[in-house]
Amino acid sequence: MTHIAEAIRSIDSTVSATVKNNEYDTIEWLKGGPISKELIDLKIKDLQAAYDTQAYARSRKEEYDALNQFEMISDDSINGTTTHKDAIVAIKAKYPKPE
Repeated sequence: MTHIAEAIRSIDSTVSATVKNNEYDTIEWLKGGPISKELIDLKIKDLQAAYDTQAYARSRKEEYDALNQFEMISDDSINGTTTHKDAIVAIKAKYPKPE
């Protein structure tokens, strides 16, 4: 979930505001602003869409991190196997990059 404060910073990094409980009626403009609710809503949708399109990358990373890749690469080199490559290909197939 993209928060109001993140959207405000993304719209204008020179603006400073506080937001309580991610609610519009709690925005306190400290420096710069105000920014309209409509513009903030549009930015939230844009940021959320960008975040959602990277779900595959976050899932891949989680599985890559669980692999002992250096040991797999070393073992493959010694044994003439492709265990590491096969594991990477399987993860990519499990979490394909959206087109």
